[in-house]
Amino acid sequence: MSSTRGGGLPPRSSGGRGRSASDTPARRSTAASTGGSGGGGRRPAVKRKKSGAKRFWKAFAIVVILLLVGVGVYLGWVYQKSQLIGTAGEPEKPASTQPIAMAILGSDFREETGSNLTDVVMVAAMNPKTNTATVVSLPRDTRIELDGYKVRKVNAYYPAFLAQEKKGEGNAEEAIKRMLGKYFDIPLDYVTVVNFQSLKDIVDAVGGIDVDVTMDMCYKDTADGTDINLKAGPQKLDGKNALDYVRYRKTNCNPPTKPSDDFSRNQRQQQVIGAIMDKLQTFNAVTKSGSLIEAVADNTKTDLENKQIFNLVRTYWDIPRENISYPKLAGSWRSPFVYINDSELSAAKQALKDELAGKHQPAAPVEEQ
Repeated sequence: MSSTRGGGLPPRSSGGRGRSASDTPARRSTAASTGGSGGGGRRPAVKRKKSGAKRFWKAFAIVVILLLVGVGVYLGWVYQKSQLIGTAGEPEKPASTQPIAMAILGSDFREETGSNLTDVVMVAAMNPKTNTATVVSLPRDTRIELDGYKVRKVNAYYPAFLAQEKKGEGNAEEAIKRMLGKYFDIPLDYVTVVNFQSLKDIVDAVGGIDVDVTMDMCYKDTADGTDINLKAGPQKLDGKNALDYVRYRKTNCNPPTKPSDDFSRNQRQQQVIGAIMDKLQTFNAVTKSGSLIEAVADNTKTDLENKQIFNLVRTYWDIPRENISYPKLAGSWRSPFVYINDSELSAAKQALKDELAGKHQPAAPVEEQ
């Protein structure tokens, strides 16, 4: 990075290479003050001081180059990590330049139970041009009635599609993507299914999340090892407790704690997602993207391409929390289903369409119960 200009290499002297020690500073000063006329020789070159501004910009340029190299190496490393998840090939709609929509399912699969009910069912639309997203959560007991499909709770469709897949009747992920796309009246580009362990690992990978727990929660089940015991108030949750907070529905403890309906569960899911996003936007969390990808690799099924995962990480890791809208879906419970309010469902569908069209609808803050 050295230069011969503006304070780079020192100027060559006007004398010979064997300049004697008798050419003292005083003598050189005299020659300089008289214009060097005494001997008719050339005026000795005067050492120029480096410009403060030039030194600054030179140092700044070096820092910028190092940062660019560092970011390039880091993003390349994240891309290599992203090979652990997803499929090969080029994405038809790169998430870095085009809006995409994706179904996100949280399965209760655990080795202890073998169940695949989807306690979390979300559809997310994301737009890179506005750096915004809209996420709609369906209560797990939502009644779904669609042409060509058997009436079921929304959380029962994925297990049914898995059963069909085992019989050679299509792919379960493709089937749930088509069904939810038809329900919300938008084309879904991708589907991602994560199990309980993935949420625990993600929260632990970012060092825990800060959450204001809405109420006391207590529930125990020795059959599958469930042991939920949370107290209301602001606190830092590790992966296990974050999962307990999202899952909690009822109590069997003495004294009992207040039960939770599906609408409150959805609000807690959004609260936890927001807390995870907050942690992802810190520098330390960003440098751990590789460990985050590893955290979900063994617990995720997705049709996202490897390069699309990289696009998503690069494009949305710093999305402001206030840029994510959660349209409210309320309804009524009439056993065994939740019946979603028609007007709110229509509004949620429109919000997803607007997001894809670049017309993000800011949502009201989530009210904690």
